[in-house]
Amino acid sequence: MTPFNLIATARSLADTGRRGRPRQTDLRRAVSTAYYALFHCLAVCCADLLVGGSSADRSSATAWERTYRALEHGVVRRRCRSDAIKEFPDGIRQLADVFLDMQAKRHQADYASAGNFPKRIVLRDISDVAAAITIFQQVPARDRRAFAIYLLLNYRV
Repeated sequence: MTPFNLIATARSLADTGRRGRPRQTDLRRAVSTAYYALFHCLAVCCADLLVGGSSADRSSATAWERTYRALEHGVVRRRCRSDAIKEFPDGIRQLADVFLDMQAKRHQADYASAGNFPKRIVLRDISDVAAAITIFQQVPARDRRAFAIYLLLNYRV
């Protein structure tokens, strides 16, 4: 599973090719899936850059999985909102902004019974997520590694 597989799934949920409006349940799932593409992108970044990718000589798949699973939604939100985010390059800050926006939309999509999600806005959000991931993946590895450490480790000021 890659972030872009999740993006493709989100797009297919939002734009099924049927005539008329898509179901709200499909649009809500598309929003949630787009958010998880971002979260998965960050989790993979943390594991690959701190433990090593699948081709790396890493100690075990368990270490990678533990690092991948260590990322917490609330911690990422707090760190992306923090003033310390200004220390990171534009591509990371852009991803952080999109993450915050999409996390709020995901909460609304998954937990609020009221409210509609217009197809054109959902498709725009999915495109924004895809663009943010593409830009983030072009940020130098040393900066993405620093961001991974920032997201995963507690630190004292």
